[in-house]
Amino acid sequence: MRVSIHAPIGRSVGRASLLALAPALVLATACGSSDPGASSDAPIEAPASAFPDNQATGTPVKIGLINPEGGPAISQPTNREAAEAVVAYANANLGGLAGHPIELVSCANKEDPASARDCANQMVESRVAAVVVPITGQSESIVPIITGAGIPYVSPTGSSRVDLTTPGAFMLTGGFPATLGSMAEHAKDNGYTKVTAFVTDNSSVVPATKGIGGPAFQAAGVELQVVPIPLGTPDATPQVSSGLSADVGGVAIVGDATVCTTILKSLQTLGATQDKLLVQPCLDPSTVQAVGDAMDGAHIFTGADLTSGNDEAVLYRSVMQKYAPDTDIAGYTSSGYQAMLGFVRAAQGVTGEPTASSILAAIKAARDIPLPAGDGITFTCDGTAVPSFPTVCSAETLTATIQNGELTNPRVVE
Repeated sequence: MRVSIHAPIGRSVGRASLLALAPALVLATACGSSDPGASSDAPIEAPASAFPDNQATGTPVKIGLINPEGGPAISQPTNREAAEAVVAYANANLGGLAGHPIELVSCANKEDPASARDCANQMVESRVAAVVVPITGQSESIVPIITGAGIPYVSPTGSSRVDLTTPGAFMLTGGFPATLGSMAEHAKDNGYTKVTAFVTDNSSVVPATKGIGGPAFQAAGVELQVVPIPLGTPDATPQVSSGLSADVGGVAIVGDATVCTTILKSLQTLGATQDKLLVQPCLDPSTVQAVGDAMDGAHIFTGADLTSGNDEAVLYRSVMQKYAPDTDIAGYTSSGYQAMLGFVRAAQGVTGEPTASSILAAIKAARDIPLPAGDGITFTCDGTAVPSFPTVCSAETLTATIQNGELTNPRVVE
């Protein structure tokens, strides 16, 4: 077990940071090429060696980005902004992708099947060499189209059997299986006999929570009850009440900031005292503002360390400060950074021209690649990390506890 320091550092400081550092929900951008050129003169934390001024000079390589933006319930443009910052950083300092400047082709997925399929088809039509997806609940609509065209699909985390098992897809972290497994071990360690998971009601997350979480909790000797919460539910008190009983020791929340807020407020209304097991979107400032001190003592399960003095956390803050200074850096913003820089690191060993097939081979051959913002976690995408889910590249995840508005005791667990 590796433990990180938790003192507030840089742009992440105590309760104020939780209020300030999370994705702003704004309107989607149109599909097209992205070319961020903005930089900041503000001081950065990383040493000069992290910015070696190694410009990409070869022919451009198109890399696709599909990001949830502009939908009626979910819009996370800061994921895209973080991915754009990585492209600017890589093109200026890492030689792009094996010497070739990355040309980013972005598409806004409104998190419905039709929009997701449209974005996937646009990637194929644009002849991108790989597709990076920071986060989506529509992988069942996207993955078959992308991988079916022989294009690598890279994401920090998977949530459905399609993206966890389809050849040509790569999930850089333990993702949803690791999150649920860590929650199950936490419940076991604390002697809980039953945990209720309140989960966004869609076609991917609910089945995945039952199909992956059920066996994980069962193996830990804990019963898992799953209660779906429809997106846009203004008051989930009836559903939350139905999932609480005297034998429930912990409640897990799996959803975006809106779902987190709704459920946490309902738990407050009901005076529930169960242990709270949360995912990263619950750190959105809208959630923190809405529930206040009720966040204290909650446990966060995540794949990113954004606040410590670890080299990867410092690099994250520094890259974002230099190339996307106006972008909030908490919440799920890091997923765009983690997905794109993880892809760049994994594909740097490509030989010859960076085509879809050569990039696919390079990712499969990469070994022990440092996970961006991963606090020492590494990933290897040869299918051995979690044999039952061959696309998962790492079995490790991070956990932390919220106390007095700070993320304390972040640690890597397997």
